[in-house]
Amino acid sequence: MTTTLPDTPRPALAVAPVPYHRLARTDRHRWWRPILGTLLIMVGLPVILMGGFGAASAVVWMLDGPEDFLPRGPEADLAITMVSLGLLIPLTLIAAWWVQRRPVGTLSSVAGRLRWRWLARCLLLAVPALALNLGVLSLLSGDGQESSRVGWDRLAIGLAVVVVLVPLQAAGEEYLFRGWLVQAFGSWVRSPWPGILVSAVLFGLAHGYGTVWGMANLVFFGVVTAVVTIRTGGLEAAIALHVVNNVAAIGLTVVTGALEAQQAAADVHAVTALVDMCMVGLYGVVVLWLARRRGVPNGSGNDSIKTDTAIDITTIPLWLLGGYLAVVSFAPVMSPLPGLTA
Repeated sequence: MTTTLPDTPRPALAVAPVPYHRLARTDRHRWWRPILGTLLIMVGLPVILMGGFGAASAVVWMLDGPEDFLPRGPEADLAITMVSLGLLIPLTLIAAWWVQRRPVGTLSSVAGRLRWRWLARCLLLAVPALALNLGVLSLLSGDGQESSRVGWDRLAIGLAVVVVLVPLQAAGEEYLFRGWLVQAFGSWVRSPWPGILVSAVLFGLAHGYGTVWGMANLVFFGVVTAVVTIRTGGLEAAIALHVVNNVAAIGLTVVTGALEAQQAAADVHAVTALVDMCMVGLYGVVVLWLARRRGVPNGSGNDSIKTDTAIDITTIPLWLLGGYLAVVSFAPVMSPLPGLTA
């Protein structure tokens, strides 16, 4: 007589969480999709800008308005620059959805969305970090920032542009450099470091080449924010630091009347660069500590992804060419930002 034992259900194999920089490596991934998406972003930005100006010109012409209808002045130039860079947000999201065929929220975080509470906490951390930075710089310099008289109308317009549009500009750069570029490399190579380093260098070059210390400062900012993005599983911490940094820096130039003579981010001297890097590094350490304490999911519970063995090393030269073209395309629309601006 044979006794048949009931089937024992086999335990399901645990699937390693996917880290942030690998979220573009879906079942629809092809080596050419990140390159095509980058071309879409590069071409889409000037096309949207020209289309917007063309549509506005057509409306003004139909209403028999003046030919030179665009406002002039540093505040208007600042607004146009901020809007141009803010357009990188929808462009990167469209590239992720249309070209890479993946949920657009995966560009924001491993949760598939922007985690607003975590973003708010990071903003609260970035404010004292920047205040400490400015305090140290003021003590080392020994004098305050030169200022000139600014009319109330210009001051109100300038501050409105800073409060409303500068956060979009900062977030747009984060979605491009720490989001799209890092994940593009992550779709080819398992290690996050190629994406971290190349995106940081391109981030520095996109702000123009100034002093060696200025370039080192920008690259260091790019490396730290990319590491924090991957370790926390999203763009929130990088966006928070970038927004607070740029709002404060550009806001000071508006209040002091120095908007026309604002210093480029790549032109800072050694002392400013060293203090900036210390602040950015301190912010990164505190954010990682808080993320670990709060249990912020980063999707990297296991450093290896068992189901993924392909590494498209052969595509890296093509990507470097695309990165060079990206710098050449974006440089004309990126006006120099103030000394503490990244």
